Amino acid sequence: MNLISPLMKYASAAALALGLSAAHAADKPEVRIGFNSGWDDSVATSNVAAQVIQERLGYPVKMQPVEAAIMWQGVARGDLDVALTAWLPATHGEYYKRFKDSIETLGTNYDGAKIGLVVPEYFEAKSIEDLNKYKSELNGQITGIDAGAGIMRRTEDALKEYDLDLKLMPSSGPAMTVALSRAISAKKPIVVTGWIPHWKFAKWDLRFLDDPKKVFGDAERVDTIANPALAKKAPEVAAFLKKFQWKSEEIGAVMLAINEGAQPEQAAKDWIAKNPERVEEWLK
Repeated sequence: MNLISPLMKYASAAALALGLSAAHAADKPEVRIGFNSGWDDSVATSNVAAQVIQERLGYPVKMQPVEAAIMWQGVARGDLDVALTAWLPATHGEYYKRFKDSIETLGTNYDGAKIGLVVPEYFEAKSIEDLNKYKSELNGQITGIDAGAGIMRRTEDALKEYDLDLKLMPSSGPAMTVALSRAISAKKPIVVTGWIPHWKFAKWDLRFLDDPKKVFGDAERVDTIANPALAKKAPEVAAFLKKFQWKSEEIGAVMLAINEGAQPEQAAKDWIAKNPERVEEWLK
């Protein structure tokens, strides 16, 4: 699936649909959005925002897939205008401390997010501290995602804090869900790095392992961060992004559509078409 969506080709048609001239749309500066292509929530949220910016506000958009560290650095340096995937206060806390003076937080686009270690409901372990008992059943490993992700660093911390004799195996978001699917089909134990919002919680009966030492922190939020220059470069975009927020069932619908085969930009367009009142709330 190609997640680097060719969104710019729709700019002129969108402008005409709004009664704007193609020339007027072309005069507006390009908005560069950084997103994590391995995180389904990042793909869904970023594509919906991109479609609104492009089709309703008339700005051309460039979608740039990046890892977390590059995302924060890019926004701080101005290589990226905005990112809608700042998990705080825990997951991206280190990045926030480093770059907080060079970025602007526009608002929270999703509240109640959570990261941790996730298992199928049938797995007997209830807490992270129980995992050593199941080392052989787990083949001595925890299935992770891309090595640069904040959740991977937190999991490495958990291995130390809970004195776990397990290895964290990096892969990717899609590879992690494939491994999870295979394990569930065979009714085998598995532990993966997981987060919510994510479509896997709608598809399978899963739960987070208890984390009594709070290594993964409590519930988090997903913020929209921008380079401070965005407010002057594209004031309408900055105003929209300050109001852009959605709920679990809304982002879940887009994530599930993408997982079932829809291209991200088309899934975003379809959701926007079905929920015009929500878009109007963001644009007021």
